[in-house]
Amino acid sequence: MNYRVFGRCGFSVSEVGFGAWAIGGSWGKVEEDDAIRALHRALDCGMNFIDTADVYGDGRSERLIARVLRERKERVFVATKAGRRLSPHVAEGYNGENLEKFVDRSLQNLEVDCLDLLQLHCPPTPVYYRPEVFEALEKLVERGKIRFYGVSVEKVEEALKAIEYPGVRSVQIIFNPFRQRPAELFFHEARKKRVAVIARVPLASGLLTGKITPETAFPPDDHRNFNRYGQAFDRGETFAGVDLEKGFQAVEELRKFLPQGFTMAQLALRWILMFPEVTTVIPGAKNAQQAEENARASNLPPLPEETMEAVQRIYDTYIRADVHHRW
Repeated sequence: MNYRVFGRCGFSVSEVGFGAWAIGGSWGKVEEDDAIRALHRALDCGMNFIDTADVYGDGRSERLIARVLRERKERVFVATKAGRRLSPHVAEGYNGENLEKFVDRSLQNLEVDCLDLLQLHCPPTPVYYRPEVFEALEKLVERGKIRFYGVSVEKVEEALKAIEYPGVRSVQIIFNPFRQRPAELFFHEARKKRVAVIARVPLASGLLTGKITPETAFPPDDHRNFNRYGQAFDRGETFAGVDLEKGFQAVEELRKFLPQGFTMAQLALRWILMFPEVTTVIPGAKNAQQAEENARASNLPPLPEETMEAVQRIYDTYIRADVHHRW
């Protein structure tokens, strides 16, 4: 495993981390034993960064992580998120009182005295224009409940606004071969301000694994049903906002340029890691085999220029018009 410096936070994290949404829920059933084995295998492979949220399985993900870390000796950095417990999910709900309640619950779930990194969980855009929200996060740092804070965003514009606040240490944003816009202005600004970049939805909700076909049926509670036909309000996240019909065509084109020894998932992860501005990428894993496959992407050779050019050409042909300027 290779490691990268996490912005201005003073620690190094594995460039492939563990995205813990799937073990919490919303991606089909994951048995607890499988989730535990996946986490252990990830750590065995050198991952030391885990991303979770208080709403993943209503805290299940956080509690599983705590259980595993009780059995480990190495230092693992755990990033969690807060805000999506709000109902309704509105900007006014992002206030000091609510944030502290969410933090206290995560502290209990994770069995720690202080959170390594708290991220606002894709809040409504007006939140980024409320300095009092970030002042509330500063107070949580001062009180020793969180070490650092960042944001998880849906739009590039939100990321750019967030890093205007000097206390924001990280931005989690969708970035993959089918969602390339962050590599433009945002990456430049993040590098300039030494803000850590966490690449989320790196496999486009599984589309980039090459294992999903037009005939694939998802369990009723699977998050991917929300945008199976591009009809959902959150089209921007599920399948990275890509129209599935075009996505399938793009994946088959991409398959032609798969380097020897790579899986399709590893190709997508390695492509992301070709960008030095990315601090860590957080694919999910439902079992130990998937965790190991993800980890191996860190040590695969750099992608040849031919493959990088092919990814760009495929993006421009099939994807760009539908997604590039939406988010």
